[in-house]
Amino acid sequence: MRKGKLGAILLAVVMILALAGAIFCLERVPAGYVGVVYNMNGGVDGEILTQGWHLVSPTKKVTTYSIGIEQSYLTAEKKGDSKDDESFSIPTSDGKTVRVNLEFSYRFDEARVANTFVTFKGKSGESIKDTFIKPKVIAWTQEVSANYPVTDIFGDKRTAINAELDTYLREKFNQYGIIIDTVNFTDISVDAETAAAIQKKVTAQQELELANIEAQTAKVQAEKDREVAIIQAQKDKEAAEIQAQTDVIEAEAAADVVRIAAEAEASANKQVAASLTPELIEKIKFEHWDGVLPKVSSASGTIIGIDGIG
Repeated sequence: MRKGKLGAILLAVVMILALAGAIFCLERVPAGYVGVVYNMNGGVDGEILTQGWHLVSPTKKVTTYSIGIEQSYLTAEKKGDSKDDESFSIPTSDGKTVRVNLEFSYRFDEARVANTFVTFKGKSGESIKDTFIKPKVIAWTQEVSANYPVTDIFGDKRTAINAELDTYLREKFNQYGIIIDTVNFTDISVDAETAAAIQKKVTAQQELELANIEAQTAKVQAEKDREVAIIQAQKDKEAAEIQAQTDVIEAEAAADVVRIAAEAEASANKQVAASLTPELIEKIKFEHWDGVLPKVSSASGTIIGIDGIG
């Protein structure tokens, strides 16, 4: 009886120890992460664990890396993972310095996390961020900013510089299996003297742009006036041509009226002349005679009547 009871106790102890060992060997990989398995007997064994619970031998260690987007900050504010003042200064091509706050997002390349593990000697993703990614973001940002004058960084070239920095950091970090998704300057500050110089340049640029706009407007208006003048000249020319044609038509019509009247008068005269026979002429003479015989004057001035001549 005692032997059986002892056996049951031993079995219970073994089961408890086995359960404890199983629990001890369980590894959880959070969502958005993968785990690189390191075998203490033979180094990285190539096994990559996806999210979830995994039973891992006590002789193996799992290091996790985020393959989801992680947001990080280098700012003066206590924001995100930037608990202290992590803003930094960047140089410019004209010898000035600018204080900037910056935020960026990154992730580890799932296909290369084993190489990343080896490169960084087994450091976790969080440790790599703090000891490598952040310092390199600062250093490589300074390399880009050194190519630009302070007026560009603080002024209208800020977007272009941000885009160049984004490309530059992607290329630099890619060789380490780290993917940079976004980089943005959230704040840029300069001393009062530099700010005044920048404002002066901005004002000059605005005045130049205004002058260019006014010149362009004047040019457009002049072109419109020229087009209107050309159109009006064309209209005037067409009107003059129409008037000239009208004058010609009216002159030809007037000439036709005169010609037709002359032809009609000539025709009438011709008809009258054709109708004047000797008999008709004598008749007309008779009808218009007042019955008084004509008198003839002589050389001596004596008027001789011919009433008695018959």
